[in-house]
Amino acid sequence: MYNGLLNIYKEKDFTSHDVVAKLRGILRQKKIGHTGTLDPNAEGVLPVCLGKGTKLCDMLTGTKKQYKVSFVFEKETDTEDIWGTVTKTHEPLKQDEPLKQDAPIKDTILSFVGEYDQVPPMYSAKKINGKKLYELAREGKIIERKPERIRIYDISDIEISYPEVTMTVTCSKGTYIRSLCRDIGHKLQNGACMTKLVRTRSSGFQLEYAHTLSEIEEAVKTGKIEEWIIPIEKVFLKYQKGTVKKDYDKVLFNGNPLKKEMFYEIDLDTTKKLRVYDESEQFIGIYYWKKNMFFPDKIFYDNNQ
Repeated sequence: MYNGLLNIYKEKDFTSHDVVAKLRGILRQKKIGHTGTLDPNAEGVLPVCLGKGTKLCDMLTGTKKQYKVSFVFEKETDTEDIWGTVTKTHEPLKQDEPLKQDAPIKDTILSFVGEYDQVPPMYSAKKINGKKLYELAREGKIIERKPERIRIYDISDIEISYPEVTMTVTCSKGTYIRSLCRDIGHKLQNGACMTKLVRTRSSGFQLEYAHTLSEIEEAVKTGKIEEWIIPIEKVFLKYQKGTVKKDYDKVLFNGNPLKKEMFYEIDLDTTKKLRVYDESEQFIGIYYWKKNMFFPDKIFYDNNQ
């Protein structure tokens, strides 16, 4: 069984679930999970966890994301993107003299940097009363959605060729980029819908190092797949390292809390999490300090490995 992470390039028309299903066939293992859905029409980075790495799924889902997005003004759709049904059209935005005509658009876009309350789209996997919103939408039901506080960390590389805009957005978990485009349109008293979305960064993974499913399949055939699987411990390199003395292997492998004197390192910072190894440099897991001991937070070692 493979253990670790793969940086997958999710291609258009695949759901995130499709990617996992196809990988299970390619890698011939069931224990695979992804770290955050991408719409079928979106492309880009989809970190996938393998084997013991699936314990990372919940930890990586909440990290910030970055997207390259394009949208057009003057129309609104039921899905808030170009692939939906047009529900409303608008007159072109009033243009000032050529040298200044893009300024109001750019200023409005940048006004969304920071926190704001965003209403999720009806066509989304968000659940209300146990039912996904897109299921209700397909039944023709439009219900009131509560705004959710999200954060836009940065908007850069703004290119305006009216009525189309392209930009790069760095945002928090739970942000709907389609809805951001919608809200930009509304703030300009116009409409807007997304036309293209590529996730360029997620959980520390970057687009330029992502691999398509066909590339993964070829790597399995040629025996190179191990070179592309990122070890679990790589995710935690920012944490301090602690190596447990061999005399305490039994305590370590039983998942018990560890005292400071059990480590070779004598200057461990108890205010920070700890990346723990045994004496043979085998990664065990992540620990935190409580009650004068380091307690397990996430254990990645098992006796069957």
